[in-house]
Amino acid sequence: MKQPHILVIDDEENLRHMLSVMLCKQGYIVDTAADGEEALVKLTRHAFDYILCDIQMPTMDGRQFLQQAISRGISVPIIMMTAYGTVDMAVACMQEGAYDFISKPFKRDEIVIVLKKAEERERLKEENRTLRAEVAGTNSFCGMVGRNPAMRAIYDQIKRVADLKTTVLIQGESGTGKELVARALHTSGFRREKPFVAINCGAIPETLLEGELFGHAKGAFTGAIADKTGLFEQADGGTLFLDEVGEMPLSLQVKLLRVLQEGEVRRIGAATSRHVDVRVISATARDLQAEVKAGRFREDLYFRLNVFSLMIPPLRDRIDDIALLVQQLVRDCSARIGREPAPRVAPEALRRLMAYTWPGNVRELENVIERALVLCDGEQLSDTCLPDGAADAAVQADNDENLSIKQAERAMETDLIRRALERTKGNRTHAAKILEISHRALLYKLKEYGLE
Repeated sequence: MKQPHILVIDDEENLRHMLSVMLCKQGYIVDTAADGEEALVKLTRHAFDYILCDIQMPTMDGRQFLQQAISRGISVPIIMMTAYGTVDMAVACMQEGAYDFISKPFKRDEIVIVLKKAEERERLKEENRTLRAEVAGTNSFCGMVGRNPAMRAIYDQIKRVADLKTTVLIQGESGTGKELVARALHTSGFRREKPFVAINCGAIPETLLEGELFGHAKGAFTGAIADKTGLFEQADGGTLFLDEVGEMPLSLQVKLLRVLQEGEVRRIGAATSRHVDVRVISATARDLQAEVKAGRFREDLYFRLNVFSLMIPPLRDRIDDIALLVQQLVRDCSARIGREPAPRVAPEALRRLMAYTWPGNVRELENVIERALVLCDGEQLSDTCLPDGAADAAVQADNDENLSIKQAERAMETDLIRRALERTKGNRTHAAKILEISHRALLYKLKEYGLE
């Protein structure tokens, strides 16, 4: 292990010598400085792990040194040494960023204890940074959470296309997080500092949608008392997200296609067009190819929007992500409703959440979590707080009258194993990883349940 390096700052030479000898015996590498100015010079030449600094010193006292060190970005723990009568000053130093203080005269054990506490804090901080980096690198991306291979593939695809102007069509069931993917495309690319403008094409009446998208000129129609900037112009330089684009009426599809082809918009009632630099991302829960065949969606617009396609998997196909999502949603929902610290999730509650099929996907899971947080008191979110649908999913047997827990567990495990094998095309090693059990345990359950 690396030996910790300490800088001792004190104007008393005898004290510097005593601390140097004592700390060297404890395994530290020690350097000394007679005042704050000398210490600042040494900090430009060497990296120290900890600093012991006296408060009362000539030229530059300990508080001035602390302020200078913090202003220069020095973040190592600084422990102040204070004589009798200057405790208030030491407290003020802690308020300004010092880690701790010890009072003179002090015993050897006092210094060692404070330093060990500082070491433990730094170790925990480093572990926390490492864990956060690992989680951010493997299990999350731009607000999305998931370690499922399909989700990681989406992260990679977003990174690949984020800096391009290519139109992207995001497809997936309602509640899968299509707007999160759109925002990730925006924030990961060079347009991140420009506007991200979103509109749900199915939530606005046809008579108003054109004006929302393209704007209108003053006097274009009754009630148009002033010019109105459309969403395309508002998103100039950035991204326009067209959610539920499959709901757009045919009459507007023609005008949208023209904007995509020419890069210009014309406000309703205006005589001239305006150039816009907008990256268009669209999303739909509909099968647009089927809509094209049925004549409800223009084929040329479909091809223009679908230059690059992202398919978001439903939550039932990524059961290995549910535990991560539950942890994240519990934290986020707790903060949103003002319930902190966030409660722990009981194992039985998590088991039932993982057994449910989630037809409403992540949006439904979020609603269930928030409702459970409102209903549950205490430090644990139990299964009794879950609504009937999610709560009953894990205990349904072959018929409503069968209340055997063992049979319900068998039915649940059989279903999860089958789904895992289907997803991995029969690869038992990968299936075991998804199920978070050992390969040997999976083989045993396959034999026990007659699934070989």
